[in-house]
Amino acid sequence: MNNRNRGKNTGDDTLFASKKQVDKLRMAVQDMQYLLTRDYPEKAASELVGNRYRLKTRQIQALRGASASEMQISNRKLKQLKAEDVKKQTVYLDGFNVLILLESLLSDAYIFEGVDGCFRDLSGVHGTYKRVNQTSGVIQAVAEFFTKNEVHKLVWVFDQPVSNSGRIKQMILEFAAENQLNWEAELQYNPDRFLAESQEIVVSSDAWILDHCKKWFNLIEYLIKEENLPANLIRTQ
Repeated sequence: MNNRNRGKNTGDDTLFASKKQVDKLRMAVQDMQYLLTRDYPEKAASELVGNRYRLKTRQIQALRGASASEMQISNRKLKQLKAEDVKKQTVYLDGFNVLILLESLLSDAYIFEGVDGCFRDLSGVHGTYKRVNQTSGVIQAVAEFFTKNEVHKLVWVFDQPVSNSGRIKQMILEFAAENQLNWEAELQYNPDRFLAESQEIVVSSDAWILDHCKKWFNLIEYLIKEENLPANLIRTQ
């Protein structure tokens, strides 16, 4: 029996629960945006801002995920589609990015809304993916979006080098077959580049993919706002 969750780390409440800490993070994001807009490298900018506000490692991780330059924000907004735009379309989904973020969300972990309107968490794959209690719920939530919005086809794209990617691919395909969903699942050695170069609609919160893809849909925003998916949400602006 799987008893794993993808929830908060020990100490996350200390770092993110209080108004004081959230206000500090918001000020840090403002400073970070200022520096990125003036072409400071992300690493140098985050170290500078982190030192100024005395941020801990996970706070800096949240800062980097929530931040973007004004040009990046504008570019991402121009390519962002609405829910009605996905009807009868093919959608490519950044598999581990979406799975882990939604697993974290359903585990009551802290979720951060960035300056680009995307939602990000503090989890990662780190070479191995392990199912958690919330995995099935995530797949069900994606299926409800797919059906309700009459998406033509959904293609889950996973990192082939990640351990257990083949297992989650098989789980996705079995779920699709059982529920008669027009889904596919692929393993790619470089899924970021594959998604960025796709001509189809992309679902991801990965900054590099968002900067380079042709068009994208904010699935996490849709699930939180339109489907009232409960989220332990921190707005950084």
